[in-house]
Amino acid sequence: MNDEMILRGLKENNLKNIDLNIPKQKIIVFTGLSGSGKSSVVFDTLAAESRRQMTLNYPLYVRNQMPRYERPHADLMKNLSPVVVVEQRAIGSNTRSSVGTYMDIDPLIRLLFSRIGTPPIGSATDFSSQSTFGRCPACGGFGEVVAPDLNKLVDFEKSLRDYAVKFKPLSPSGWQGRWMITGGLFDPDLPIKDYSEEKLQLLLFGPPKGEKVYAPFHTKNGPQPHEWDGLLPRFTRLYIHRDVTKLKEVSQEDVLAVSTHALCPTCQGSGLNPKVLECTIRGLNIAEYDQLELTELLVELSSIQDPMGEVIAWQAIPHIQQLIDMGLGYLSLSRKVGTLSGGEAQRVKIARHLGSSLNNITYIFDEPSAGLHPEEVERLIQMLKSIKEQHNTVIVIEHDLSVIKAADEIIEMGPGAGVYGGKVIYQGKLEGLHQTPTAAILHQALSVNNNPRRRYSYFSIDAASNNNLKSISLNIPKNVLVAVCGVSGSGKSSLMTEAFPDRYQDTIMVGQGSIGISTRSTLATYMGIMDDIRNIFSKETGKPAGLFSFNSLGACPVCEGKGEILPDVAFADPVTVRCEACGGSRYSDEALSYRYQLKNIVEILALTVDEAMSYFTVPKIIKRVNTLRDVGLGYLTLGQTTSSLSGGEVQRLKLASHLQKEGQTYVLDEPSLGLHAEDNGKLLDVFQTLVNRGNSVIMIEHNLDFIAASDWIIELGPGGGKQGGHVIFEGTPEEMLQAETPTAKWLKAVVNTL
Repeated sequence: MNDEMILRGLKENNLKNIDLNIPKQKIIVFTGLSGSGKSSVVFDTLAAESRRQMTLNYPLYVRNQMPRYERPHADLMKNLSPVVVVEQRAIGSNTRSSVGTYMDIDPLIRLLFSRIGTPPIGSATDFSSQSTFGRCPACGGFGEVVAPDLNKLVDFEKSLRDYAVKFKPLSPSGWQGRWMITGGLFDPDLPIKDYSEEKLQLLLFGPPKGEKVYAPFHTKNGPQPHEWDGLLPRFTRLYIHRDVTKLKEVSQEDVLAVSTHALCPTCQGSGLNPKVLECTIRGLNIAEYDQLELTELLVELSSIQDPMGEVIAWQAIPHIQQLIDMGLGYLSLSRKVGTLSGGEAQRVKIARHLGSSLNNITYIFDEPSAGLHPEEVERLIQMLKSIKEQHNTVIVIEHDLSVIKAADEIIEMGPGAGVYGGKVIYQGKLEGLHQTPTAAILHQALSVNNNPRRRYSYFSIDAASNNNLKSISLNIPKNVLVAVCGVSGSGKSSLMTEAFPDRYQDTIMVGQGSIGISTRSTLATYMGIMDDIRNIFSKETGKPAGLFSFNSLGACPVCEGKGEILPDVAFADPVTVRCEACGGSRYSDEALSYRYQLKNIVEILALTVDEAMSYFTVPKIIKRVNTLRDVGLGYLTLGQTTSSLSGGEVQRLKLASHLQKEGQTYVLDEPSLGLHAEDNGKLLDVFQTLVNRGNSVIMIEHNLDFIAASDWIIELGPGGGKQGGHVIFEGTPEEMLQAETPTAKWLKAVVNTL
């Protein structure tokens, strides 16, 4: 039947040769424990095959320039439709990327000003901070004046060899730092404070104006003269006046960490030439347009009377209305996407796809409720239904019970995670869901913590005004479990990831960012125990530790430690072939010939976290492996690549890597992200244990399970943007049940109905 997608013999990752019929033009929710196989079906099989078949419609020379997809491991895949994938990945890594650029509204606003703005300026591109005419001459269009901060960049107590330069690319770990040490211009072992005035000037600022100084730089062709221009001029030229998002060895955050940055006084942060800012519509220039809240911008655009302006405005209005309908009316076009909270970013991504008039499309959402307050999940569900009503199929990977209940059909993967998952344990309607992990949670009553820990001491925050915070002051109790909640944009992140660590700099922040996954990064390397395992082998066998690394001496000589080979197949679809020389183990025969306690290095890495607990005796290994087990990752193997982990597994791995210290202050940004409700209990146990050991744990959370289990709740609001930034509740979970706030409303509903 053509109204179903037919999938047979699915074997990607941990899938156990499963068969599925997925109905079209329905809302289908895939649920199940983190690591149970949801992403393997939806992303690695269905989406990958649809994209692969779509590229087959293009000529060969075009296909060769496009992303190429390998055919998923499956016996049969029929009746697929084109897919639109909305993933959880962060949107826009470019520091110039804003809500206006991401939603393609900015070009329309620039066109509007070029056509009806007075006095007239010129073309639409002249209103861009990235055009030659439009950019501010003082800041180059960035809106900020950035300059190196000498005291952040250089530790005058240290020598060059001892990393006096604290910026990595200019330190001994980079070629420029090594050149400074070996070039002969400077004593590499003398503390910078002991340099003569002349040498200090040469190091920091370069030679006097008009003069040039050269130092030999050693290359494979021998020493070559290379001009030394001074540490600060070099830093400014290479890392401030270039788009660092295009430099592989450094990030914008690295540069700003050793710089001062302030609003550009010439353009007041707009990045635009003052001449451009003279052009206005109804008394507002384009920078003021960009800074309006979207609700205010909608009023301005709707008030345009000029016939040509009306045509352009009405092209922008639907995009703005979509953002407002998603509860993001408090944002502005100039808001940088990198500053959006997880819930805000998720909804901006979703809104981008709502304007399409295409139908018979399969929309795939990866946990669209992530980062959303329960109040906002209702809007999300209505949005999913509106997409379906346009004759589209909506496939959602989700743990949120409200979204699961709204599905036309539920597919639960399991029964466990990793090697214990990969099967379909239920497919059907909500009322038929019984005896599965999700069914158990659906019928489990939620109770609030009625015996919170006592509060003896506090973290004090005075007059915090970061972003939209309204100069708030509050006391956050120490050594208890604290939940900070509120609708998106209410100020939670501004308070806890900016104002709080500014005052308490020893805070351990566990955010939502990526962990820098790669196919060569494993669970053992990420947790910092791979060196210890290699040293155990080295001590046992007398061989160098590098022999037991597939990134070093122990790599298979044929596949160079990859475990697989990607043959050159010209224009055909790529095909990954397991390396025949090492059988996919990545290691050379010599490395595999040595054993520790009857196991070679590959067999050691094949141990699960649970098995490793009884195999090793080194305290550091035991402690870190035990932390992995505490966060519910006992089923993963030590050698599992981080690139193969699900979103929920990555979230817990990040937590495990941080939860190794005691007597600390932890701020956790949505730790429940990507977790099935059954996993929530395990994670809460970890947090309770942390607090019992004398730590302070503060969670930014929307998840009602975590809020109900906390000792103290702080809610910000009452709304987002300008309507947020106030503390609207402080108290225990029991006290919240008597309050009238957005979170209290949903907490009362869940406690009373279950």
